[in-house]
Amino acid sequence: MENALEYIVIMAIGGLAAVLANKGIAVFNDGFRPIVPQYFEGKMSRAELAATSFAISFGLVVGFGIPTSIAASIILIHSILLTTDIIGTVFKDNLTGTIAAGVAGALYGAGLLLGLGFIADLFASLPFNFLSQLGSVSAPVTAAFAIFPAVAIAMQHGFKKGSITGLVTVVVWFVVKRFGAFALGDFKVTLNAEGIAMLVGTVMMIVFAMQNRSKSTSTQDLTNVFATQVSRIRNNWGILGIMGGLLAAGASLSIVAGDPASLALVAESEYANAAMAAFARAIGFIPLVFTTAIVTGVYGTAGATFVFAVGIALHGNPLLALIAGAAVIILEVFLIDFFAKALDSFPGVREMGEHIRTSMSRVLEVALLVGGVIAANSMVNNIGALFVIGVYLLNKQSKKPIVDLAVGPVAAIAFGLIVNVLVIIGLYVIPVVA
Repeated sequence: MENALEYIVIMAIGGLAAVLANKGIAVFNDGFRPIVPQYFEGKMSRAELAATSFAISFGLVVGFGIPTSIAASIILIHSILLTTDIIGTVFKDNLTGTIAAGVAGALYGAGLLLGLGFIADLFASLPFNFLSQLGSVSAPVTAAFAIFPAVAIAMQHGFKKGSITGLVTVVVWFVVKRFGAFALGDFKVTLNAEGIAMLVGTVMMIVFAMQNRSKSTSTQDLTNVFATQVSRIRNNWGILGIMGGLLAAGASLSIVAGDPASLALVAESEYANAAMAAFARAIGFIPLVFTTAIVTGVYGTAGATFVFAVGIALHGNPLLALIAGAAVIILEVFLIDFFAKALDSFPGVREMGEHIRTSMSRVLEVALLVGGVIAANSMVNNIGALFVIGVYLLNKQSKKPIVDLAVGPVAAIAFGLIVNVLVIIGLYVIPVVA
């Protein structure tokens, strides 16, 4: 009976997470979250969105998530939620596509629970296991994304103020990186340097906007930039609550964990310590998750990850964990709404919308270009970079491009990586088979 319950919960997690990604309500990958709105704004095709999701997430699944899960026979949540990001975007966002994404996500969850070892052995058996290198694509994204407020300020208020914000952002990053780990009783809390730096930059963006009173912000029927984005999240509080409840129930059954530290402790049956470790980690991720959610309108599939601490603390009580986890996510959603409304009350903030969107796109373009080259070069030195850069530049100059570059190089980089992977398959796999 317990085994059946585990499969029900993991299939529900996989299915619902894929549906959330399919509808653009929530995704797990912090680096992918800012890209999702570009599809809904009509700047990116569904195929480009799916290719980008694959390029950003798949390497982390096979290079980090699954190996970590195998070590403790407990699923690290990255293994399932990064994949459901991909599954959700592969299918169209109509009724048929959403249902298909849900079914595929559920089957993937069941397969992951059933065959962790088999999946790892399958990738390890490749003559050249290049898949783990794909994780390098997203490596620069989270760090670089912290600078987008400085870029937005430079666009709206000039180079000088943008440079000051950029300098402050870098200093904050170094300070948090150096002193952001501290003891909370017997446990260590580590603040996320990128998230705190981004939060400080966002506050400076608000402060500069408050000082700019020269432009009219009345007489027009404008919607507050932050309230508009967060309303997408607030309107889906129910389904996000269910997702949080399922994740907490899974953690309560010890079939999923949110991070390697708590996963290892759960494997040793140290549930109290594991819950504290998960809680401390979640504190450090609040700024990153909340800030990206506010500016994109896309929430994290696991929220700020407090649901894992709740689930572990309620070990062996999946029904109670389901209720508590749902309550935690709903509380997070309405706290974000409150915070966003407070930001929107400042004068000048409405004018920031276009600058925020443009700066986010430009930062992501450069970060993903760098990440794509790093990943390609780690697969095959020099020749990999040739394919990614070559595909991007040739596609950009083509009168009939393979990939629409209206959103910048994001999709072309993903396409270039896929070309690189196909070349590697041809160089290493086909000769062995032959």
